[in-house]
Amino acid sequence: MKSLQAYMDVYRNAMAKGEITTAYRGLMDYLKQLRLHFQNNYPGHYVSGSLYPGTMDITFFAFISPALKARQLKTIVLFMHETCQFEIWLCGVNKKVQKKYWLAVKESGWEKYRVPVSIKGLDLIVGHTLESNPDFGDLDVLTDQLEKNTLAFVDDVEQFLGDVC
Repeated sequence: MKSLQAYMDVYRNAMAKGEITTAYRGLMDYLKQLRLHFQNNYPGHYVSGSLYPGTMDITFFAFISPALKARQLKTIVLFMHETCQFEIWLCGVNKKVQKKYWLAVKESGWEKYRVPVSIKGLDLIVGHTLESNPDFGDLDVLTDQLEKNTLAFVDDVEQFLGDVC
């Protein structure tokens, strides 16, 4: 394992090239615009007031339908930095709620979306990849795809919860 100094040398060299900084700023600007898109187009839903920037691992915002809020659940739209893909997670407002719904999903055998084997150390109940290879060349198309896939996930989860819980 390298020392922190060795990693910082790699980091400094990469930052000096300027491409990472430009890409990161562009990504953050897009994610802010995506969050605003959801906020402006879904006034009945709760959308977090800002992005959670993470530590270069994930960046996300909450998008919560009234039906999920009533169950103390939320969805978060994430950008996964390591894989450069978008995901959506169903989460509980706390660990007790998370465990309750994770057990319900697991015991039901619902396999439409990714269910973790264990929730220890995780915040998700169910996860789904929204876009595995996003095309940042046309942000309007990307936004439309993310919106469509997000709404489908939320609808599926709400329907499942209405049937099972």
